[in-house]
Amino acid sequence: MNGAHALLRSLRAMGVERIFASPGSDWAPLWEALADPSDGYPQYISSRHEETALGMAMGYAKATGKLPAVVLHTTVGSLHGAMILRAALHERIPMVVLAGESIGFSEGGTKVGRQWLRLLTDTGGPARLMEGCVKWSFGLNTPAILASTVQRACQLAIAAPRGPVFLSVPVEHLVEEAIAEPPPASLPFAPMPGDGALEALAAALNAARNPVIVSEEAGRDQDAVDGLAELADRLGAPVFEAWQPGYVNFPRSHPLYGGAAHEDMPQMLLEADTVFLVESLLPWHPPSSITDKKVLVLAEDPLHSRLPYWGFRADVIATGDVAPSLARLNRVVKRRAGDSGWKAKLALRREAQSQAAKAAAEMPHIEPLWVGHELNFVLPDDAVVVNETITQRLALQGQLRRLGKGGHYEASYGGLGVGLGLALGVKCAQPDRTVIVTIGDGAFHYNPVVGSFGAAQEHGLPVFVVLMNNAGYLSQKMDVFNTYPQGHAAKAGRAIGTRISPAPDYTLLARAYGGVGEVVEKPGELRAALQRGIAAVQNGRLALLDVRLKPV
Repeated sequence: MNGAHALLRSLRAMGVERIFASPGSDWAPLWEALADPSDGYPQYISSRHEETALGMAMGYAKATGKLPAVVLHTTVGSLHGAMILRAALHERIPMVVLAGESIGFSEGGTKVGRQWLRLLTDTGGPARLMEGCVKWSFGLNTPAILASTVQRACQLAIAAPRGPVFLSVPVEHLVEEAIAEPPPASLPFAPMPGDGALEALAAALNAARNPVIVSEEAGRDQDAVDGLAELADRLGAPVFEAWQPGYVNFPRSHPLYGGAAHEDMPQMLLEADTVFLVESLLPWHPPSSITDKKVLVLAEDPLHSRLPYWGFRADVIATGDVAPSLARLNRVVKRRAGDSGWKAKLALRREAQSQAAKAAAEMPHIEPLWVGHELNFVLPDDAVVVNETITQRLALQGQLRRLGKGGHYEASYGGLGVGLGLALGVKCAQPDRTVIVTIGDGAFHYNPVVGSFGAAQEHGLPVFVVLMNNAGYLSQKMDVFNTYPQGHAAKAGRAIGTRISPAPDYTLLARAYGGVGEVVEKPGELRAALQRGIAAVQNGRLALLDVRLKPV
């Protein structure tokens, strides 16, 4: 047994079922080991770009809750994936990322190509390059600890706060004979709040006159969605999702669902005396804008230790796994009699959103509200929507009310370019579900499109790309106009560098990889076009719908 076999056996023993990878010249021993069909190693899924591989791993982890491994190409491949690793770190997505390197440069028993000394090496190796993007980074320094170090990497990825870890494995150690089998090991359990913290939360909720709940990431554990619904029913409290919800955190058909409250969050909280933040990072902005409420916090990392500033008032802080914590709270929080009045208020809010969407149908061009309305109408019951829009995100989300648990994943976390890979990872994890990507044309250009479409074709992972095409970067234009409302750009009606022109034919990209592509420009033609795209992916073909919005 050489080091490559030891590595694969360690991953298998720690519950890793999938290895997502990109091509490179540093993993020949691993590929040889994987060629042996008798060992039952994790499934190896190759893609054609590092960002696609890491995006797929993130999507798989979000959709299944399981720990994936990722294999990258040494320093250069690691740098390609650094942005997505940073996102995974902040989103607390566990994954074990492995990169190859050479430490002998052919000056010994293992021969490697001249590219290793000339082109691929940096002082400290890839582990040093990735230190700021992961929660733990290590360059393996002896084959004697290879297997146990892989185990340790898996444990650290799962340990709270969860996140990606990075291990650089020299090719010399992969070809050497493995010294010993690793000792038995297990993954850590999630932390639980102490009894005192839960008692304090329950006491504050029972004493609250008008409690409100805010969440952004509780839905990463689907059991937490049910627990949050029960708690809301007990309290008669509305549940709002803040600026950038990453999941379906609360049943969207529930009468106490308030949707995403962005600019109007202070108004929604005006009469509340207590706000319960359940896996909520940015409930309002700036943090100092609301100080007259009692604030309760429950999260795996409630103080958000990876951020330089958080700054919200917190009267009770409970650290731990949200789903079992909510289950314990529901046993001690008292059920309130009567109607809190929130259901009627929220019904009016939803009706206003519906009317705004219907009014958009009368516009001469397609509006994001109308896209959300029509997409919600045609969604299959099993649909998953992966979103990588920026300026259209809230308009879309306010309409997509039919999505169930595990039906929504946010792809953008500061950087763009993750959406297609994330959608492919979800489809890989749940091949029977219909996966739809809503993506801006600006974000689409940041994605490794050909690599991702190639992976979709190679592995039979059809997804439906709904391209929100406003021919530019609206967020950039808005920043300029908002900062300089009387400036030169505002007076001219256009900002520098915001247009995507001339317009490409995006549909050809889908067709190049065996898919179908279509352009839709009129509001009345949108629903049928969406239905055709969904039918295509359900029949096994990649589909892209170029939705022409009002140009930037």
